[in-house]
Amino acid sequence: MSEGYSAVILGEELLSYSFPGDHPMNRKRLESFWKEFEKIIEEKKIKVFPPVLAKELDLLLFHTKEYVELVKRKSKEGVGFLDYGDTPAYPGCFEAASYVVGATLRGLELIIKENYKHIFVPMAGLHHAKRDSASGFCIFNDIGIAINKARKEYGIKEILYIDIDAHHGDGVFYEFLDDPFLYIVDIHEDGRFLYPGTGGRHERGSKEAFGTKLNIPLLPGSSDEDLLSALREVEDFSMEFKTELIILQAGVDGIQGDPITHLNYSYEGYEKFVSEIHNLAHRICDGRVLILGGGGYNPENTKNGWLRILKVINEGI
Repeated sequence: MSEGYSAVILGEELLSYSFPGDHPMNRKRLESFWKEFEKIIEEKKIKVFPPVLAKELDLLLFHTKEYVELVKRKSKEGVGFLDYGDTPAYPGCFEAASYVVGATLRGLELIIKENYKHIFVPMAGLHHAKRDSASGFCIFNDIGIAINKARKEYGIKEILYIDIDAHHGDGVFYEFLDDPFLYIVDIHEDGRFLYPGTGGRHERGSKEAFGTKLNIPLLPGSSDEDLLSALREVEDFSMEFKTELIILQAGVDGIQGDPITHLNYSYEGYEKFVSEIHNLAHRICDGRVLILGGGGYNPENTKNGWLRILKVINEGI
């Protein structure tokens, strides 16, 4: 039994998940948060755990052996791309991505085995990676791996996955489209205007899983009012199912001022959404929520948005 309630997974290793040049996914987005985080650790008595390196067997819970070997090879070569052009290979990218996966899995372990209620992993939530390919800045899909790990190792069957990143989480949504026990709500900028161009309202799951998936696409310029309207849908949807764990991909790229998206949330609206998901977790799954930082390419937004997450989960102590 742990004495903890909330904790953060953070360490130098996660700074290495940073693509070269002027790529939007770079270490500045984590560094901006970390500098502020260090000022409040002792004051708020926040428990911090270091990331661990995921084992290859964990990667294979979601990804194909061929793809894992490709990433290894490209990581040694350090040149070229892991996909069609969004996700460059660089020296050590295999290890960097494996630390992201390991951080998420450590968070899952703290919740399931050590009875923490809320775990926050800022550098995590790589929701575009497919089983056999990288995509959209995402090398390994730590979310998909965590879902399969929860089932295989911990016997957690029914999971609610909520994604508020501005980009549709296609790597999770479609890989689990016919899974009747993974309930997905994905709020994102309409795919007609933003990568990856997916996530229509009509997609509700396939086969026995029909009705267990919900996409909520928002138009460019959507504000707090639209986000909180979507929140009501999330709450109504979530109450239809039994849930043992919530995974929240809490990307901050919907906050106004992101350089590659077109949504317009305020910090206050974003915090309100996260706070209500925190409350929802206490209503439906004993408070167990794994929060992943997801996207966000304005360092001010990653700093301030992620600090809002800390505020929410630490007020619950």
